[in-house]
Amino acid sequence: MAGSVQTTPGFDLQPSAQQVPLATNYITNFNFLNQYLPDTYEKEFERYGNRTISSFLRMVGAEMPSNSDLIKWAEQGRLHTKYVDCTTTVLTNADTATFTINDALVPNRATIGLTAGAIAIRVGQTIMISPKTVAGGAATTNKAIVTAVNTGAGTIDVAFYEALGISNGNTGNKYEIFVYGSEFKKGQSGMDGSLEADDDIFECSPIILKDKYAVSGSDMAQIGWVEVTTENGATGYLWYLKSEHETRLRFDDYLETAMIEAEPAVAGSGAVAAGFKGTEGIFYTVEDRGNVWAGGNPAALADFDNIIRRLDKQGSIEENVIFLNREFGFDIDDMLAAQNSYGAGGTSYGLFDNDKDMALNLGFTGFRRGYDFYKTDWKYLNDPTMRGGLTGTGAVNGLLVPAGSTTVYDQVLGKNAKRPFLHVRYRASETEDRRYKTWITGSAGGAMTSDLDAMEVHFLSERAVCTMGANNFFIFKD
Repeated sequence: MAGSVQTTPGFDLQPSAQQVPLATNYITNFNFLNQYLPDTYEKEFERYGNRTISSFLRMVGAEMPSNSDLIKWAEQGRLHTKYVDCTTTVLTNADTATFTINDALVPNRATIGLTAGAIAIRVGQTIMISPKTVAGGAATTNKAIVTAVNTGAGTIDVAFYEALGISNGNTGNKYEIFVYGSEFKKGQSGMDGSLEADDDIFECSPIILKDKYAVSGSDMAQIGWVEVTTENGATGYLWYLKSEHETRLRFDDYLETAMIEAEPAVAGSGAVAAGFKGTEGIFYTVEDRGNVWAGGNPAALADFDNIIRRLDKQGSIEENVIFLNREFGFDIDDMLAAQNSYGAGGTSYGLFDNDKDMALNLGFTGFRRGYDFYKTDWKYLNDPTMRGGLTGTGAVNGLLVPAGSTTVYDQVLGKNAKRPFLHVRYRASETEDRRYKTWITGSAGGAMTSDLDAMEVHFLSERAVCTMGANNFFIFKD
């Protein structure tokens, strides 16, 4: 009979951090009438293990200084010319035709007019014409030569190479057209006009992150009764040290999660009205101009084949890493195990050579199908106090990140430069470095900056994340 994980007792989601000192943090029981002393464990037990979730950006990116409020970069556009929304009024079997280019790449002729070169097809070029929608039967592709271009009307005139011209032409059809070459007569003048590179310009702005920890001078002089520890190795009986270190660790996590989750404030929003601007986080950018898988995890090879077909149409990056939650990882393991003839019994995972005397390996670290895919658990997506507690529509189950770097034009350097697909830019100059600032104020704990009877530890960073080549990323959502 199948069982399930019961909802109670469950896991604690209540934060341990409070904005006031807790009486339970210090020795308060001075009842000398009790002759029995408790047998205590002095050291705090780390029941949730390593609670920090930052590490993602350190694994896949880098940090670089920036000295501006605005970061801009250019990404290469497509090399070849193709239009996917073309129409014609030509009848079937006509020798020539006029096609209207309706793609959004062509400016709005009614409002601003069309400038020369807005259509990147020129006289003398040879094109392939394929039906996108067919009204009235099947159709085949045709090849033709461009005989005239009207940039003002957004049309091209073509002469078909086939004797009977277009095989199925009427006003209900839409066509795709791409250039594959050119042909000129003997003694004819050269190509009319030239093409300019069309880069895509992207930008993002850094945001300022802050945090603070404060403890009064009197509490600093009070010893605790439990030896406390933190993930970075700090130990001691002074409880305020633990709180200060946890504030630092929490701030470190927010430096990463802010770069993952941030969104720009849109016009008319409450954030804009309050004077905030936001920035483009990784999830926002990938959903906006990357690839989105929705409707559950891809759990079959056919699903990954669809992903691979999309990647073929993008940058075709050879190696990719999928940062995923536990359930997505299980689905990939089960999918790969099923490829083995003995996989149904669950005894032949891994290298398919498990025997009775070895630990059974029921997981995979990656696979190759068209491209190399590696997978790794992402703690951020598993932690119940963060993304791990979200389910249902819109929940993120994984992120595919291309490995390596991309070449972009850096506006600051004024030249092409190689950059990781993901990297953080922080504000810095010769006199001010805002990558990770921390300072102490007050009159306690060695600080002598004011008459405040306390120690205040301040944290600050100003940064933005650049997601370059977002078309090569995949985000997996429910």
